[in-house]
Amino acid sequence: MTGPVPPPARGVVLVEARRIRLVEVGAPALPPGERSAMDRAWDAAVEAAPALFDGPVAACVGLDRDGPDSLVLSWARTTYRRHVLRRFPGAPGWLPSLFVAVLQPDEDGRLLIGRMAPWTAALGRLQLPGGSAEPPEDHEVLDLAALRRHAARELAEETGTVVPPGDLALWHVTRAANGTAGVLFLAPPRPEALLRECFAALVASDTARGQEPEFDRIAFVGSPADVAALGGRAVDYLGAVVRRFAGRAQEPADGLRAEDPRA
Repeated sequence: MTGPVPPPARGVVLVEARRIRLVEVGAPALPPGERSAMDRAWDAAVEAAPALFDGPVAACVGLDRDGPDSLVLSWARTTYRRHVLRRFPGAPGWLPSLFVAVLQPDEDGRLLIGRMAPWTAALGRLQLPGGSAEPPEDHEVLDLAALRRHAARELAEETGTVVPPGDLALWHVTRAANGTAGVLFLAPPRPEALLRECFAALVASDTARGQEPEFDRIAFVGSPADVAALGGRAVDYLGAVVRRFAGRAQEPADGLRAEDPRA
């Protein structure tokens, strides 16, 4: 089976694959007049959230099936500034985000999630450990191994839990209605007490250096109801991921498939 994996009409779909090939493409040019609108929106966003910075980032340009159990993810180099165009529905110059995230279960099968700290651009948001994918340095490539290393780094920086990149298994790819794609990795289970100790040590270390951690708290969830009970807002993929992970043991491994979180 080959062909594009289109964004859903609404919500998020989860696509399982055993292999992902990343292909760099050029970023579409901004139409005349759109750059000034983008710059104005960016300045306003930075004024509202000073933690924003206009650094390099990788954007998702397309996602295609490349056989029964593999995907091709097309990406382009851009900067965070271009993401503000999502505030203008239908803006042709906007590029969807590309991110990595880690499912870190405890020994009871619950997933570790964090709440973004007030100083971040996404204050209060509940999400898995992770972050936006970054373009490679000169003479390097953005491939699955690079995404795996980035995911391990995000897990350590946000929760204090250190997992060798090679121990992170490719799990699913998320595809949102706005075209955003996320590559999700699964970490080996660890006791809840150990994970909480790691996070507490990270908070203490950051505080001693005069820094604030990105997560102001962590929690463990085993169902979408657990997420809802925490209050606040969650990233669009979280309910579908938690639901799918909780039922994974009863599902056959059949290569590439998608789940509609509305089901």
